[in-house]
Amino acid sequence: MIPKPAGPPDGGWGWVVAAAAFAVNGLSYGLLRSLGLALPDLAEHFDRSAQDTAWVSALALAVQQAASPVGSALSTRWGARPVVMVGGVLTSLGFVFSAFARSLVHLYLGLGLLAGSGWALVFAPALGTLSRYFSRRRVLAVGLALTGNGASSLLLAPALQLLLDTFGWRGALLLLGSITLHLTPCGALLRPLALPGDPLTPPRGPLAALGLGLFTRRAFSVFALGTALIGGGYFVPYVHLAPHALDRGLGGYGAALVVAVAAVGDACARLVCGWLADQGWVPLPRLLAVFGTLTGLGLLAVGLVPVVGSEGDWGVPLLAAAGAYGLSAGSYAPLVFGVLPGLVGLGGVVQATGLVMMLMSLGGLLGPPLSGFLRDETGDFTASFLVCSSFILSGSFIYMGLPRALPSCRPASPPPTPPPEMGELLPVPKIALLSPGDPHSTLDTSC
Repeated sequence: MIPKPAGPPDGGWGWVVAAAAFAVNGLSYGLLRSLGLALPDLAEHFDRSAQDTAWVSALALAVQQAASPVGSALSTRWGARPVVMVGGVLTSLGFVFSAFARSLVHLYLGLGLLAGSGWALVFAPALGTLSRYFSRRRVLAVGLALTGNGASSLLLAPALQLLLDTFGWRGALLLLGSITLHLTPCGALLRPLALPGDPLTPPRGPLAALGLGLFTRRAFSVFALGTALIGGGYFVPYVHLAPHALDRGLGGYGAALVVAVAAVGDACARLVCGWLADQGWVPLPRLLAVFGTLTGLGLLAVGLVPVVGSEGDWGVPLLAAAGAYGLSAGSYAPLVFGVLPGLVGLGGVVQATGLVMMLMSLGGLLGPPLSGFLRDETGDFTASFLVCSSFILSGSFIYMGLPRALPSCRPASPPPTPPPEMGELLPVPKIALLSPGDPHSTLDTSC
């Protein structure tokens, strides 16, 4: 029997796990964001429309996010290490299979289904394992891991373009298959950690393995509803920020600069917000609601910027709005996963991570198509960004129903720490004290 530590080690091997999660994030979401560079070559080779080839990336993202609860369930049953290692092999096989494609259907199956399924097995278990290794510096560690997305995009985008120019799309996909195989050693670094409050036996039955019982907890249900609504608008700038900049009158380099400013702000804010959240000055649910609201307001500002005067104009208002959106959206990202242990406890954080990914995928799949529909109906993206910002603001308003999201009266004496399996954000029993002049017990509270 391996003795269980008193709590998360908050460092040590946890930093190795953070590095592994950084690489997993970069080789999943970072690579997905760069994969669009290969779509024009695929459209030309198969003589198909851009809409047809765009389904390659769309299917990969849909399968990766929607199937994340399956990865969490398998991780709960057999551990994160073997699940992530198998996911790395599946992702690599998907790219290798797609390199020999003879039609778009083969690409749908290879990149969309096979590689997407592999990605679904790696992200949620890796991030859930990371949350179990940290307590006081948890949000900083999660923010560090999530910066792998931006760092990978900056490196893989030019590298992929070089591979396409040198070896063609088939050779590029083969080499990407070898690169994504590095997910397997990343999984090997996810050393299992036994903590107090972990269930003695694995959950039985598919519903228990997927963690659907977490929805019976009011706090998690409120969080899930708010997250699903925010997902409806959160991913729209990923797809339509550059076209919106072109509609506002910017040139190609100006639109690229707008996207770069948003991406840099997003990456920097994840680390800064992670450090800020771990200081404990403001409760995590309150920070979540605040930065969710700021993200919606930033997206609203992006939609309301005026048309620039000439193509040579760099569009300073749009650059400022995109930077504000990137900073707020980047601050929101680590808080989504950092608040989970407090809502469900360390024992259910892996399952909760998979469910959150699935909920965000539902909104993410609806938001960009709705944005495109509104663009076709109105002639620009103004209405699209306004509607999607309303989704984010609505979800942030729902977050106010989370424990400690709003200031309230609370016990003046520090309450005892709840057991890890309960979560520190769940209601704490009130402390009864004896008043000097009254034999009856009274509640010691302060506002």
